[in-house]
Amino acid sequence: MKIIILGAGQVGTSVADNLASEANDITVVDTDAKKLEVLQDRLDLRTVTGHASHPEVLARAGAEDADMIIAVTNSDETNMIACQVAYTLFHTPTKIARVRAAEYLSQAELFTQEALPIDVLISPEQLVKNYIERLIEHPGALQVLDFAQGRVSLVAVKAYYGGPLVGHELRDLRKHMPTVETRVAAIFRRGRAIIPEGTTVIEADDEVFFVAAKKDIRAVMGELRKLDRPCKRVMLAGGGNIGYRLAKSLESRYQVKIIEHNLATAKTLSEELNNTIVLHGDAADEELLIEENIENCDVFCALTNDDEANILSAMLAKRMGAKKVMALINRAAYVDLVQSGIIDIAISPQQATIGSLLAHIRRGDVAVVHSLRRGAAEAIEAIAHGDNKTSKVVGRMVEEISLPPGTTIGAIVRGDEVIIAHHDSVIEEDDHVIMFLVDKNRIVDVERLFQVGIAFL
Repeated sequence: MKIIILGAGQVGTSVADNLASEANDITVVDTDAKKLEVLQDRLDLRTVTGHASHPEVLARAGAEDADMIIAVTNSDETNMIACQVAYTLFHTPTKIARVRAAEYLSQAELFTQEALPIDVLISPEQLVKNYIERLIEHPGALQVLDFAQGRVSLVAVKAYYGGPLVGHELRDLRKHMPTVETRVAAIFRRGRAIIPEGTTVIEADDEVFFVAAKKDIRAVMGELRKLDRPCKRVMLAGGGNIGYRLAKSLESRYQVKIIEHNLATAKTLSEELNNTIVLHGDAADEELLIEENIENCDVFCALTNDDEANILSAMLAKRMGAKKVMALINRAAYVDLVQSGIIDIAISPQQATIGSLLAHIRRGDVAVVHSLRRGAAEAIEAIAHGDNKTSKVVGRMVEEISLPPGTTIGAIVRGDEVIIAHHDSVIEEDDHVIMFLVDKNRIVDVERLFQVGIAFL
């Protein structure tokens, strides 16, 4: 696939990283020649220096025969105009744009083929807000990722001593929970992937990914670790786009406080939010945290634009008694470094965003993609089409499907029914099949499985 990425910032670089390794023809456009030089030294791709929305620059990038344009510059306006130019002058089939401003996103009629012809809108702030909200709703989880419009979730938890299933074989899970259907999709032990089988023994500190219907998540988590109490008190550091959206969404269900260092922004937040306590100050101010009873805080989220400030304020909050702390971290190199220490969860905006882009790049009918473990693994929701003559999956039991090594089918969603996959589960046409790949390099093999033969077409 020939793809043009507009913008070599953090999101653009992350997208290029993911796609360049998958035999795509990638061209990256940016005004900063140094950024492009660094990218070209590291990855197999072309670069073009220039303004992303200028027709001449897009022509040099190869827009006349591109399959897709992904506009992820730091300017909403540049992204929107670039998609308009690509549509009008080059008839680019698929146009994806990052649009951050809520003022644009709230006007759905703007984004039509007759107005601004953008096929897919990406809002990183909204995606990150949703991601954090799931973690607050499910205390103790490292990740909670939704499929089939929220009917089923993939959840990552760290197994702890004292969990009923820790030290036992996976097949004992059915004995412990005879009425709950779940499937362990993957286990990561000391950074290495283990493909789960019935005889696999879960050890303390394993990172366990399981698939379950939404209503069963808490019960399954209770088998792997002592359940945390539901959250009541949430403190947010930073009242920018993400902090504001998260507070707005949480304030009707939780006691929310938000710390904002900019006085004008703090005043605006106090006017816009109904039940949130807005504090003007520094989130790394010990006296302020003591005054606001940080020791009673269930979740502290550091969400400013400054990685270092987020790391320090989250570490301070943890040391002063906050039960769980999260930090928004843009630099990929910091994420693993930080999460292995005092900070419970490091949130990468790039990882939260990349999945929504990959869903439109994957071949076959792919509804949802979640990028996991810094892009090394993936969870995919693919839709099965055809019949047993034209499809490699339809009409076949799970054990009959030639899945690539390291790939597991976790669940099948059929209409409103969630079916946890077993070896004898049969896939039917239009089923949504949820899979976990421990090795993203196998994605091409998975795509082939879900492509139908010529007879179907």
